[in-house]
Amino acid sequence: MQSSTVKESQIVVDSQQEGGHHGHPDYRMYGVFIFLIADSMTFIGFFAAFLIYRAIMPVWPPEGTPELELMIPIANTIILVASSFIMHKGQAALKKNDIKGLQFWFGITAAMGIAFLFGQGYEYFHAEFGLTTNLFASCFYALTGFHGLHVTVGVLLILSVLWRSRTEGHYSSDSHFGVEAAEIYWHFVDVIWLVLFVLVYLL
Repeated sequence: MQSSTVKESQIVVDSQQEGGHHGHPDYRMYGVFIFLIADSMTFIGFFAAFLIYRAIMPVWPPEGTPELELMIPIANTIILVASSFIMHKGQAALKKNDIKGLQFWFGITAAMGIAFLFGQGYEYFHAEFGLTTNLFASCFYALTGFHGLHVTVGVLLILSVLWRSRTEGHYSSDSHFGVEAAEIYWHFVDVIWLVLFVLVYLL
């Protein structure tokens, strides 16, 4: 009987260490993944529409559409891809209970996300076509703008993690849902950009 009680107590402790709450499994990460799957459906719809328009139009982009400059988008791609690796260093630091390391690497990631948004704003400001110029222009702004919104949300999530990390004990190697959720979301935004970059700028 005593052995059984000890085993049950150990199960509760293990569950709590793995992110559970009061001995129950923590289903919040499932919610994050379900949200991202649902959100990806919207992007898939955008991508499908873009490819359909490309297939049915006799000329794509339509004649008279200025060529897209690649320098800023390539720089933004490098920034976003690199930021995912840098962000992961923050979570790796947290697993060692290194809060300063978490704050350092997440701070750099937030700065890179803001740099990405400034680059996108610069591209919009200097674009030689507007939202209603033609079908390609409308697709361009819809796709990049919707993705830019996601980057903005990602930056806010990272800043939220940084703010919460100021409270001692809020994050640790055993309590890191907010950090993990922010990182997974950021990787999702990164992958979506890579697909978008290839479809819009390279094909």
